[in-house]
Amino acid sequence: MRSAKLFQYQLPMDTGVILRSQRLVTREGWVIELKQDDKIGYGEIAPLPEFSHETAEQAGEQAKQLLAKWQAGEAIDLDSAYPSVASGLSMAMLELNGELPAEGNYQVAPLCSGDPDELVIELNKMPGEKVAKIKVGMYEAVRDGMVANMFIEAIPGIRLRLDANRQWTPLKAQQFAKYVKPENRAGIAFLEEPCKTPAESLAFAQETGINIAWDETVRDEGFEVKAEPGVVAIVIKPTLVGPVERCIELVKQAHEAGLVAVISSSMESSLGLNQLARFAAWQTPDVIPGLDTMQLFQAQLETPWPECSLPVTSLNDLEVVWQS
Repeated sequence: MRSAKLFQYQLPMDTGVILRSQRLVTREGWVIELKQDDKIGYGEIAPLPEFSHETAEQAGEQAKQLLAKWQAGEAIDLDSAYPSVASGLSMAMLELNGELPAEGNYQVAPLCSGDPDELVIELNKMPGEKVAKIKVGMYEAVRDGMVANMFIEAIPGIRLRLDANRQWTPLKAQQFAKYVKPENRAGIAFLEEPCKTPAESLAFAQETGINIAWDETVRDEGFEVKAEPGVVAIVIKPTLVGPVERCIELVKQAHEAGLVAVISSSMESSLGLNQLARFAAWQTPDVIPGLDTMQLFQAQLETPWPECSLPVTSLNDLEVVWQS
């Protein structure tokens, strides 16, 4: 016996959250509930504005169609679905079938979203490997270089993950590198997508000795995971990639190519974030995932994030927009 529900949510965000060219005031999305006999599975569908090609409305309509097929026992082609829908539905199926381990990797790479000095204090208290993430490319490249240099000099052994989101021209990328001392560049674990094209990013890595990682490139049509000079990692964001099975295949290919695979969030709610932590512990157990986005919210959803004091909205408080 199968049944399914689709909930709709809206969660308030911190006022300072900016995605490329827009301020994100509210995070909107959907939660799938699948039931079969005595088993239950949840999945989150949350297209990310400015990054996802589909809107929340489009994803919700497609989710209703696919849930109706699933409830009727029909086959579902997730490869042709919107990435956010395929991700949420496949995650719900994974949980329903008992294939998503309960244990999660909740160690995060802190995201510098405010005062750099506060992050320095937090990192100095962090036990073990010190990993932090900084968004670059939003301000002057020179400023970004100086901030990176400051972190590396202030925290011995730090491994910085920087993310430029393809914002720099080759000249701006070189301006950034100029302000990171050559002896400090090894403190940068990787810089995600420094330039507008993969070719420019590869050239930057070879010219500066700063390692890079693919993020947007992973989702480009025809992308193949392969070892290339200066490339050390790929970043996998399931909401933007698609089916869980595709993410698992990418992890496998990365490991075979000698690259690090990092599971990362697309600002999912605490429900989706907890599932990503469980997925990361399962597929990339030795890598700190990129999941420090709960701080950008003003509320949680159903499943609390460890040590987070934000209020929790229950699924029972949400509107059920479809059920069968």
